[in-house]
Amino acid sequence: MKGLLGFLCFVLLAQGVGGLVQELAGTGPHLWGLTHKIGFLDDHQIYANIGLIVLGLAVGAAADSAGRREP
Repeated sequence: MKGLLGFLCFVLLAQGVGGLVQELAGTGPHLWGLTHKIGFLDDHQIYANIGLIVLGLAVGAAADSAGRREP
């Protein structure tokens, strides 16, 4: 369980940070990123990327907590 949560944490953080950097820098085409591909987030991509970062941190904390409970 800890491995799955750790992987999910990594994916969420990578998508959030990468999307946020790309939105703030305004460079290059949007080749990857979850928030760019979802239509209703067109004007709210920065907020969605920040949400992904926060969610990734929460999942990482849950992974750490799950790792301590298992024998």
